[in-house]
Amino acid sequence: MGKIGLGLNLEAVRTSHKSFEQGVQFAAELGYEYVEPMVHWGRELLSEARYFHSVSMLDDPYRVRDCVERHGLKISAFSSHSQLSKPEIAVEYLKQAARFAKEAGAPIINTHEGHKQTWTTAEEDFVLIKYSIMEAVKVCERRGITLGLETHQTYSLSIDGYDRILSLVDSPWIGANFDTGNAYLGGLDPCQWLEHVKDRVVHLHAKDISQQQSDAERGKVMGTAVGCACGDGVVDWEKVVYILRQAPRDVVMSVECGSMDQAARSIDYLRKLLG
Repeated sequence: MGKIGLGLNLEAVRTSHKSFEQGVQFAAELGYEYVEPMVHWGRELLSEARYFHSVSMLDDPYRVRDCVERHGLKISAFSSHSQLSKPEIAVEYLKQAARFAKEAGAPIINTHEGHKQTWTTAEEDFVLIKYSIMEAVKVCERRGITLGLETHQTYSLSIDGYDRILSLVDSPWIGANFDTGNAYLGGLDPCQWLEHVKDRVVHLHAKDISQQQSDAERGKVMGTAVGCACGDGVVDWEKVVYILRQAPRDVVMSVECGSMDQAARSIDYLRKLLG
């Protein structure tokens, strides 16, 4: 029986122009157990000026580890999304993310296959995706880091496509980062899909979708950046929790919402649900 942890994806502080450190402090004050930071390559103005929550992988990973530990939290995963179908981006990005994660104390790095390129066939895309996964997981395996593949883009928003991506490379260090909101917007029942893939789930993006967004976008988009507060939308969280408790491993529900107020409402709702 899997245990369920509650975490906050730091996207929740993005629109409030908060730094990584401020985001971690906010999550701790609300009572979350985990955070999911976002990492990026290179340097960019907003995060360097501490107006944005993402951390450069050129920075010291102990900055991340020490801040999280100082606030009594743990890292559930890194949001390290790259385009697996573009090896020139994904391979070095994810190899660096795995090395950074090892020192920072993140057990999982999350990514997805990316947008469809106009000049490739589907079969060519899967070769490219497999190549990127293989190169990344070789670095992950030696460091005990799991590669979480998300339900998010071109092929992973169908059950067959997602199963195929998860099975491209045979490794115990590859698992599912299941996103409830993306699965729903893809036109499927996220709970039925979660039941199907629960044995592979290593991390869960707890993303709810408002009825308004559902009416406007379901079946028309390839996922969404963030959702509404958990409990305010269409996802059946009671059933999600039931399925995760039957899963073979512990899973963190990392709340992926669009504002600090939504983060507060989400933990209040999920705490009551989890008992």
